[in-house]
Amino acid sequence: MAHFTVRGALGAVAAVLGSVPVLPAPASAAVPGDHLTVTVRHAGDGRDGTYELFCHPGAGSHPDVEGACQALDRNTRWGRDTFAPVAPGTACTMIYGGPATARVTGIWAGRPVDATYDRSNGCEIGRWNHLVPLLPDLGP
Repeated sequence: MAHFTVRGALGAVAAVLGSVPVLPAPASAAVPGDHLTVTVRHAGDGRDGTYELFCHPGAGSHPDVEGACQALDRNTRWGRDTFAPVAPGTACTMIYGGPATARVTGIWAGRPVDATYDRSNGCEIGRWNHLVPLLPDLGP
């Protein structure tokens, strides 16, 4: 009967792996932390598009990675959904902020995100403005 030891097994694995080339991890796997995809439509002036954002550490195709991550950090509170919609029944001013829309998907603070934004009334405009520059600054 063969005598098996963990040390012997690890040595055998190391010998096999020593002859196998080690490839670097894909670039996307090299960026840990929070990751969001932001899609903006009808914002005008070159603000429309789909952007990738990584935070902790910051990276991605978003036009203001540092500012967007700071806005998210500033609005993240324990026990509160950073991306929560306006609560049903909330009284909102009937101010129209334009046709811009946005969708944010991904992972933030270890939780899945799938949130939509528009500027259809004062509450929605305020919700949008809390996340500027994650979402583009469209003014008051």
